[in-house]
Amino acid sequence: MKILICGAGQVGYGIAEQLSAQKNDITVIDSSSDLIENVNKSLDVLTIQGNGSYPHVLDAAGASEADIIIAVTQADEVNMVICQVAHTLFSIPTKIARIRSNYFLNTEYDNLFTRDNIPIDVIISPEKEVGDSILKNLTLPGAFEIIELADKRISLLGVNIEDNCSVVDISLSELTNTYPDINCTVVGINRNNEIIIPHHDDKLNHGDKIYLVCDSEHVEQVLSILGHTESEAHNIIIAGAGNVGSYLSNLLESKPNINIKLIELNKEIAEKAATTLSKTIVLNGNILDKNILEQAGVGRADAYVALTNNENINLISSVIAKEMGAKQTLSLLMDNNYNDLQSRLGIDTFVNPRDDTISSILRYLRKGRIRDAHSLYNGLVEVVEAEVIDASPLIGKYLKEAEIPDGLRIGAILRAGEVVRPDGNTKIELNDRVVIFSLTETIHVIEQLFRASHDYY
Repeated sequence: MKILICGAGQVGYGIAEQLSAQKNDITVIDSSSDLIENVNKSLDVLTIQGNGSYPHVLDAAGASEADIIIAVTQADEVNMVICQVAHTLFSIPTKIARIRSNYFLNTEYDNLFTRDNIPIDVIISPEKEVGDSILKNLTLPGAFEIIELADKRISLLGVNIEDNCSVVDISLSELTNTYPDINCTVVGINRNNEIIIPHHDDKLNHGDKIYLVCDSEHVEQVLSILGHTESEAHNIIIAGAGNVGSYLSNLLESKPNINIKLIELNKEIAEKAATTLSKTIVLNGNILDKNILEQAGVGRADAYVALTNNENINLISSVIAKEMGAKQTLSLLMDNNYNDLQSRLGIDTFVNPRDDTISSILRYLRKGRIRDAHSLYNGLVEVVEAEVIDASPLIGKYLKEAEIPDGLRIGAILRAGEVVRPDGNTKIELNDRVVIFSLTETIHVIEQLFRASHDYY
């Protein structure tokens, strides 16, 4: 596919990095010479310095031959204009735009983004993606990653294997035999910052971060077996009343038995939040000030969520909140270079809008019958939901006979409304919805196995 990416910030760079690695024809456009130089140094893509909303810039980038344009500049209005120009002048079939402001996303204006008005096919809202992700973490604090798939019947969980886990040093096959009624498959292990696709004789170690796929009805049982019995958060402190903090506060206000304190340094923003939120107590102050944290009741907090625009403040305040007694800390973080500090700082979860935004875009770019896709671990891994149609070479084959590479593992199958735990004797059937954990380098194999027709390639 020929794809134009307008915006070379962290999101645009991340999308270009993943899609170029999978042999797509990528051109990155940005008006910043520094950002363009950064892309040129690191990625094998074409670049153009210029404003992506200008017709001559898109023309120079080959817009007339492009299949997809992705507008992820910092300004919503620029992203809209890019899609309009791409549609009107160059007839680019698929137009994806990042829209951050809730003012544009109000349901009253649903007809704004249509083919006859502003022609955007897919709207990506980082604030909504991040807010929804955090809400899942607060509901299930024992997991650092929670993704619902197959009409929410199947869940992928990321879980830390801590010292209180009693099932270490047991092979995965033995673990399955010990809990035959738990529909769960360990599909990935992050051990010493290396992703391992496990086999049946592999064992879990203390300190591992594992990814598993299970029947959504078994999530709490799985977490309990792994030593995680943390209860749902009810007393929550949110730091930062920007778009993400306000959106999350609104989400939480719709939940019963939730107490929310929102801390914001900017007085004007704090006052605005106080008038728009009905059940949230808004405090105006510095989250690095222990007096403000004490006033908010951080020592009794089930969760402290740092969502300011300053990553360093998010990190430092999360450490302080944990030391003062907060049971769980979540910190907004865009820079993946800090990921290895998570365990050392004692922060439970890093929330990365970049990863959530990239995942949203990948769902619409994957070839074949890919129904859903999520980027994990800095783009090195994807979890994919694919549907089996009559063109798939997997139909009628037992998994032990299928030519499935080591870089991926099938975690679960939704078949006729029932969740199936796969093993070598599982035969793939028409209309199966298959959840797969894959290293990004083998994602093209999934696209071929679930291609839309025999002559797809």
